[in-house]
Amino acid sequence: MCGGVKAAGLSVRTRLRDRLAASDPGMLRMTAGLRMVGSLALTLAVLAVTGAGVTQLVAGAMTTTVANFAIREKRRGAQAVTLALGLPVAMGSVSLAAVLSERTTVEDLFFVVLVFCAVYARRFGDRGTGLGLIAFQVYFVSLFIGASVDGLPRVWTALAVAFGCSALVRFVIVPVTPAGLLARLREAFRARLAQLVTAQLALLDADGDGVDEALADVRAGTARLHETALMIQTRLERGTPDASAARLVQRRIADAEISAERLGLLLLTSRSAERADTLTLHLPGAPAPEAGRMPAPDEATAALRRDLLSLRTQILHAGPGTEGTSIAHVRNRLLGYRDEENLPDCSPALQDVFRALGETSRAVMGLRIALDGPQDESDDTPAAARSREELDAEDAAIDAAEEEDEPAEEAKGLRRPTTRAAVQVCVGSSLAIAGGGLLSAQGWHWAVLTCWLVFINTESTGEILVKSYRRLLGTVLGVVAGIALAGLVGGHTWTAFALMLVLIFAMAYTAPLSYTLMSFFVTAVVGLLYTLLHTYSWEVLVLRVAETALGAACGVFAAFLVLPVRTDRRTNELLGTVLERLTEVTEAAVDQLSGGPVVDLLDRARELDKALGELRAATKPLTHPVTPLRGRRDTARYVVALLETCAYQARSLAATAELLPTHPSIAADPRLRGAAARTVRNIATIAARVAGEDAAAGVETGPSFASLLGGSGDGASRYGRITGRVLRHLERLDEAVVGLARPLDVPLAGDRRSDGRAVGAARSQDGGDGPGRRG
Repeated sequence: MCGGVKAAGLSVRTRLRDRLAASDPGMLRMTAGLRMVGSLALTLAVLAVTGAGVTQLVAGAMTTTVANFAIREKRRGAQAVTLALGLPVAMGSVSLAAVLSERTTVEDLFFVVLVFCAVYARRFGDRGTGLGLIAFQVYFVSLFIGASVDGLPRVWTALAVAFGCSALVRFVIVPVTPAGLLARLREAFRARLAQLVTAQLALLDADGDGVDEALADVRAGTARLHETALMIQTRLERGTPDASAARLVQRRIADAEISAERLGLLLLTSRSAERADTLTLHLPGAPAPEAGRMPAPDEATAALRRDLLSLRTQILHAGPGTEGTSIAHVRNRLLGYRDEENLPDCSPALQDVFRALGETSRAVMGLRIALDGPQDESDDTPAAARSREELDAEDAAIDAAEEEDEPAEEAKGLRRPTTRAAVQVCVGSSLAIAGGGLLSAQGWHWAVLTCWLVFINTESTGEILVKSYRRLLGTVLGVVAGIALAGLVGGHTWTAFALMLVLIFAMAYTAPLSYTLMSFFVTAVVGLLYTLLHTYSWEVLVLRVAETALGAACGVFAAFLVLPVRTDRRTNELLGTVLERLTEVTEAAVDQLSGGPVVDLLDRARELDKALGELRAATKPLTHPVTPLRGRRDTARYVVALLETCAYQARSLAATAELLPTHPSIAADPRLRGAAARTVRNIATIAARVAGEDAAAGVETGPSFASLLGGSGDGASRYGRITGRVLRHLERLDEAVVGLARPLDVPLAGDRRSDGRAVGAARSQDGGDGPGRRG
């Protein structure tokens, strides 16, 4: 059967579900939007039935939005506690706002104190963050609707209804169980894995100018698959029945991710005249290798195209209850490529791709077994049976013991991030109150709101500057939309509320994707709220833009002048953490491969991924398209791409090391520990240079790892495929670590000419730090 069952054989409904699962892993954004709209609609319905006025409806609608956004905990019990505590906090906040509404100086001072407490409460975790958000935002709601002491009972009723409806929708109407969320994430991983194979197939068929575009799709697919794998890791313990099951799923997810990434790299290598660099898959804008064309079509390339389609078919039909004889036939043929005698007669580079197809098929089978339990084995070939035996042996060797993390030492006083941010927001808010009052005696609170918002989820001055810019841009565009919508709805109250539901859903759905889009939808909703309160005018919306610009400016001013955390300092700290985690994973993997004790390698690898994700987010101000510092932008992208390459090689080493107790083709080699010592020293040298501890040290270069172990340059022929893979990962990790030296201005050993800089302060040298250049 050529190509097995076609992916097109799936129903339209299944294909649409897979596309949605891939675009929104776990349906997290869809769930957030449905909860927001459902609780908002229910709140408005209950208040309307009780005869509430427009002011109460607006208060209830705004409070419902706040109650949904404020919940950050993942456990349902913790969410319920935060909601229960949030209601009295909200009532107290709105009451104080009403009582102080006519005492201008006292009100301003209290508002500043409230801002400080709300930000400082972040040190108490997700619950402190949520309650602080509720206290501040409900105080703002009181200012927006002009709450008075006489009207407090009606406002309290609206708040109680809002919190009650939010709880009902969250826990009853749109519930999310840990097991259900994990199942949806699993579907997203499967869909994204299939999309990555589709992109790899397009890369195989691409010609001429289409190669770079196809490579960009492979790069994006690889990044999305990794993102979904990380999301699954964070929810394993709560979504699986026990620690052993969580550990098993974690291993199989890692296997599938690494196998798919290796398949893409080997496919790229088969297109080029020389070995493709892993950096090519991690550096945005990096061109495809030279001579990036497949040889003339022949039987081997036709078989490769057929088998990539077959792999995609196996992945798409990897859900519960979908496997049949045809799928088993596809799987068995792909698994056969794990045996040398089944490889087609073609170039060594293409044979590596066929081997990778076999390994990826095995990973897909292992993931399905881990998630759905034992499968029908009646159609197994000897290759499939052997793969099952290997998987069973690996599963039996999994140790569910958990390591206790040592608590990190916390900063004290003003060095603590929450205290520093609270002081910064207080200064910025005080300026916003003063400046906003000069612009308008009624609309000054918009400036304070913007100042508050630009500090949420930001750590450095660069992040605050970029977020302020996005807030202002979204507000300007939202004002234009608000003017158009206000003209459409006129005085039709329920039409305005219905349109508001649509905008609120869009706001919740796009919030994780784009702060600019979220600000746009929020501002459009505000235009409708002004219409409902009969306070809408062109001047009001223009004032909204002016207050937003003022609040953003006050926030940036406070961030830069009050206890500032410069972007370069922040990125250097995170870079040091990434290098520390990289050292831990590399040392532990090499130690286990050298015969050392078995340790929890995959957890350490995920800690590395987490640290790298934080660094990637912190460098966004440096890589923003509008940044005028083009050299720093290219250097930051290059360094992050090199670190992603290092993380991939370290993950692969960790996954291979975990095979050691059960895999018949790999044995411990004590010589690896000494051979890899140079790489570990180089990582430590770069980390010390970034931290400013040792400006004189340089990175070392030397002979290949295969030669250090006494073999020829070809580790695969000397030691066998698995051990050869270990040597290749070590070689490429060493190359990537040495490659970090130039963009970070770390000299080679014996060369003392460089003047040290790290990611945040790195400079472009002769244009050589741009995409595609090696360090």
